[in-house]
Amino acid sequence: MLNISHNHLNRTFNLDTYKSGKRVLNRKYYKYFNRFLFAFVLFGLVILFLPWTQNITGRGTVTTLTPEQRPQTIQSQIPGRIEKWFVREGDSVSKGDTIMQISEVKSEYFDPDLMVRTAQQRDAKAFAVQSYTEKVKAQGVRIKALINERSLILEQAKNKLLQSKLKVQADSIDLQAANTNLMIAQTKFNRADTLFKDGFVALKNVEDARVKLQERQAKKISQEAKLLASKNEVINAQVEISRVKAEYADKISKAQSDRFSAQSSQFDTEAQVSKLDNEYSNYKIRNSLLFITAPNDGYINRALKGGIGVTFKEGDELVGIMPSKVDLAVETYVEPIDLPLIHIGEKVRVQFDGWPAIIFSGWPNVSYGTYGAEVVAIENFISANGKFRILLAPDPEDHAWPRDIRAGSGAFTMALLEDVPIWFELWRRLNGFPPNYYQPEEAPKTAKM
Repeated sequence: MLNISHNHLNRTFNLDTYKSGKRVLNRKYYKYFNRFLFAFVLFGLVILFLPWTQNITGRGTVTTLTPEQRPQTIQSQIPGRIEKWFVREGDSVSKGDTIMQISEVKSEYFDPDLMVRTAQQRDAKAFAVQSYTEKVKAQGVRIKALINERSLILEQAKNKLLQSKLKVQADSIDLQAANTNLMIAQTKFNRADTLFKDGFVALKNVEDARVKLQERQAKKISQEAKLLASKNEVINAQVEISRVKAEYADKISKAQSDRFSAQSSQFDTEAQVSKLDNEYSNYKIRNSLLFITAPNDGYINRALKGGIGVTFKEGDELVGIMPSKVDLAVETYVEPIDLPLIHIGEKVRVQFDGWPAIIFSGWPNVSYGTYGAEVVAIENFISANGKFRILLAPDPEDHAWPRDIRAGSGAFTMALLEDVPIWFELWRRLNGFPPNYYQPEEAPKTAKM
């Protein structure tokens, strides 16, 4: 209301005489406001010097600590056709339980007695291998017999050669004796002939000496013939030795050739046996693949191939399974600028989606609904979202995580760093500086005794 009148009522009329006027006009409200402002400033200054835990926040998902415990799909290693289901979605299965039965779709595996026939072929080839083995042994025995026989015959031929050489030496000596006797007979004949001419001996003595000389000449010629015959026997013995060596070399070479041929056939048959063994093992394993079994204990999530008679290729996903016993973990992501501040064993607070929580990021001790975790793995290569993946495991020194959380649910993470004053944290955030770089302190090493 504007005070435009010249009649000032506040001067002529005293409001202090009234009880309400005394309460309103005589009280100094600005004193209380000043006190409140002073207390607020003082409280703010105190808060600025309180400790604040620097942290790195991030969003993540619940996963498992080991890859084998993560949700997976079961594929078939062979193409086939669904014949029968043994489970329903949501059923609990143990490792090795049969999930479904499939049948073959390739014509080369339609024969129900395929394994039996392959086993028969393998056994037949195995008997052939034994036959070739015995043939190789027989050829080996034959080669040894031929070598022994050759040694004996060569020894016999060498003995005959030695005998022939000795006979040549004897005939040579006999020839020398015949020559000596011939010379003696010639000398006697010459002497008798000279004495006969001189008239000292009778004609009969000369004729006897001539006969004796002719006998010695015939003896010499005969002995020369014997020596040549003996030399021929030496040559024949040497030829016999060469013939024996050539003959038995041919026989032994033929036996060795037969042995090598048998060994070649044996090795070829053994290769065929190995191939048939491989085929038999493949058929046996393939028959076991006609029953799809659970790889571990878990729950059937979803049948990706439904119905009976549905065909599929090798590698197609058939059914999804979730392991029942898992070691839960949280995977979260941090910015590249914050990666140097994360270390193995770093303490982290986790808030799971669906669990109520009151979070004070700078005062983790007064937060409610958060759970302890620690860093167990840091990815060395950046992810597709431009951040680095961090794997968190439950902190054994903190209370256990909730039992009802499932892999795939969301999580909010806070990696706890150094403690700094609140004013420093405000100054850092206003200037856009990263948290303080630091290295974790190593535990003191115990001295050796």
